Amino acid sequence: MSDERGSAGSVEPLAGYSVGITAARRREEFGAALARRGARVAYGPAIRIVPLADDSQLRHATERCLAAPLDIAVATTGIGFRGWMDAADVWNLAEPLHKALESAVLLARGPKVRGAIRASGLREAWSPASESSNEVLEHLIDQHDLRGRRVAVQLHGEPLPDLVEALRLAGADVIEVPVYRWIAPEDPAPLRRLIDAVATTELDAVAFTSAPAAISFLRAADEQGLREAVHEALLGPVVAACVGPVTAGPLQAEGIPVIQPPRARLGALVREIVEQVPRRRGQLLPVAGHRLDIRGQAAVVGANVVPLSRAAMALLRRLAERPGHVVTRRELLPPGGGDEHAVEVAVGRLRGALGDPRIIQTVAKRGYRLAFDPERGADDRPDAADWRY
Repeated sequence: MSDERGSAGSVEPLAGYSVGITAARRREEFGAALARRGARVAYGPAIRIVPLADDSQLRHATERCLAAPLDIAVATTGIGFRGWMDAADVWNLAEPLHKALESAVLLARGPKVRGAIRASGLREAWSPASESSNEVLEHLIDQHDLRGRRVAVQLHGEPLPDLVEALRLAGADVIEVPVYRWIAPEDPAPLRRLIDAVATTELDAVAFTSAPAAISFLRAADEQGLREAVHEALLGPVVAACVGPVTAGPLQAEGIPVIQPPRARLGALVREIVEQVPRRRGQLLPVAGHRLDIRGQAAVVGANVVPLSRAAMALLRRLAERPGHVVTRRELLPPGGGDEHAVEVAVGRLRGALGDPRIIQTVAKRGYRLAFDPERGADDRPDAADWRY
């Protein structure tokens, strides 16, 4: 991506930022993609997946599908459909399930599940231009008399109450097929640590790839007594990143703003995080002849990433609130008070870490200021439009 919002030279766009991942499936792949772009990644799976072949609910639903001829089957995800076929094979039910779906009107919610259907030797009767369950529902109601029809609906990780209820109200006998089911994580400790990190704003973003993970995350935060702190963090300093609108739903219902890519794909979510987290969490300033990029957990001076402690980051952010303006020693005291001499020591350490003492100027008898140089930023750089003030 050409616009890295303040990166310089070879500095990766997410260097100095920390991202939490709540996903259970594909979390290593997701984390590796973020780490390649410089992020520090923290894992806290909010759910775990019940293995398909061991899931009694899926087997029971499959047996119901085979108990009498199916009229209609709705497949919603490629991985779920393939998993269903694989589980049926383990149970020696693959052939009868294939025949049942072959004789039914088979609908595919999107291109990935359409590919999975065809790879299994079946053919879909219809697929929407979008990937919307609502469009599938509209098609079913408009094109089919559903009274007394047996309709199998493959769920995609979470219930589809609106779709299922509407089909039942139209007279259909609906069989819900939970092809992969999520439950609470076996080891809750990583999730607790992730929630603590969000509540204390040690993370810059937390990513969600399923609605159940978002629900489980909020529920666990409530159980830890941190729901209010987590909610406050997600309203500002911590960015909630969701793979798509279904995943975003539980967070938005709580009034939490989210970022999400135009298409609900993991790669697109990585690109959205790369683009949006630096925009929302970073601050790029021309100071003392340098490009100073104040990131979530570090500063970048020119092409050098400078990791800073939480106290040093708080001090630097306070100086950057009004770049160039003097901030008194008393105003720089940490919450709860302290010694103004300690502020002098902290400023000295910050200067040393940044590598150029001129970045933070001492104003005699008043305090400190960043050596903000807006004229240089506006006039001396050909890419000045990328700078934020």
